[in-house]
Amino acid sequence: MSGYFASAAQILITFAFGAIMALFVLRLLAELARVNFYNPICQFLFRATHVLVTPLRRFVPSVRRASLAPLLLAYVAAVLKMLLLMLLAGVLPHVPGLLLLAVADLLDFVLVLYMGIIFAAALMGMFAVEDQHPLVPFINQIAAPALRPLRRVVPLLGGLDFSPTIAILLILLARVLLVQPLFDFAQRLALGI
Repeated sequence: MSGYFASAAQILITFAFGAIMALFVLRLLAELARVNFYNPICQFLFRATHVLVTPLRRFVPSVRRASLAPLLLAYVAAVLKMLLLMLLAGVLPHVPGLLLLAVADLLDFVLVLYMGIIFAAALMGMFAVEDQHPLVPFINQIAAPALRPLRRVVPLLGGLDFSPTIAILLILLARVLLVQPLFDFAQRLALGI
């Protein structure tokens, strides 16, 4: 496949599987944060993922009244994404490396998604956005579990809340110190190096 078509295919694969992973990860985060089930965004997530999540709930355990089935489905999507991207590059990966590569990709995806959610919550808090739009409480409720412990430790300085800044900094450090080495190791394992 020529370079232009391969690049276009890579963009489409990354986008399509990223959207699928986002649905499942957001559903899991909504369950863990106990977001209001009647929020229209929450309703959309549950309806969009219901067909695949419900049958798996019988076999996959739950944590804190949240099913881990969406996490398993997001992981399967990450495996398929990594497999397609490697095949597109002309590489047939070794299975253990592919599975570990998918773990690193999913972990990175969750961290980037959570960083975006925290950033959005901080912006909405800074500009005092009205709570009438269903996205506002949805984002605030998902960001709250990460920000609450930091708010206990970091005091308000001049009326400013620096907990989102610290949370984003911690996420960036986790990506560099945890995810990137895992990604590198998984790539070597997948390529058989």
